[in-house]
Amino acid sequence: MNRKEIIGSSLLFEGLPAQQIEDINNIAVEKSFQRGENIFFEGDKGIGFYMVGEGRVKIFKVSFAGKEHILHIFGQGEPFGEVPVFNGRPFPATAEALVKTKTIFFPRDKFVLLVEANPSIALNMLAVLSQRLRRFASQIESLSLKEVPERLAGYLLYLSHEQGDSDEVELDISKGQLASLLGTIPETLSRIFAKMSDEGLIQVNGKKISLLNRKGLMEKE
Repeated sequence: MNRKEIIGSSLLFEGLPAQQIEDINNIAVEKSFQRGENIFFEGDKGIGFYMVGEGRVKIFKVSFAGKEHILHIFGQGEPFGEVPVFNGRPFPATAEALVKTKTIFFPRDKFVLLVEANPSIALNMLAVLSQRLRRFASQIESLSLKEVPERLAGYLLYLSHEQGDSDEVELDISKGQLASLLGTIPETLSRIFAKMSDEGLIQVNGKKISLLNRKGLMEKE
């Protein structure tokens, strides 16, 4: 893992001067986690934030009934747990490594000093946090106003955009995790996949999904 390269190419720090990237890299700490290992728990003190160096991380909450609901899944170069850096409050959700994962950890006290000396770092972070807030608002709208088929269609189109507007996308999470992300159960998701296949909208081959009728998916979204 090239820590400095990942930091410099991330949306969070992209475009910052080389010296600022060097300063950020100097306070960063590499931390590794095994698949299924928790990185932090909801309610833990926010002593810093993380960036995915290698692997994938899921952010989730657990209901009083014990049901897990995935909020986000992050990959290389994406930060997570950054809000407590500014408000000083505990982590609002739990983070877990989906696969063997290497993270880059930024201690809160040292990072705040850097931001105070280099306000442009904060401007980059505000842009990323604003983008994330829009995504989260869209997710809430989808879960509250849309039926599961609409949520799945929207997710597949989003995934296509993320993967270079390809007509063949690859799920980087299990279908059980996808069901949790979409606010449903695996059995319901499987039925919707089958129905969309019968309708000629998609073709499913394991984790690879071909978008056969993009217009039809957009109408369903």
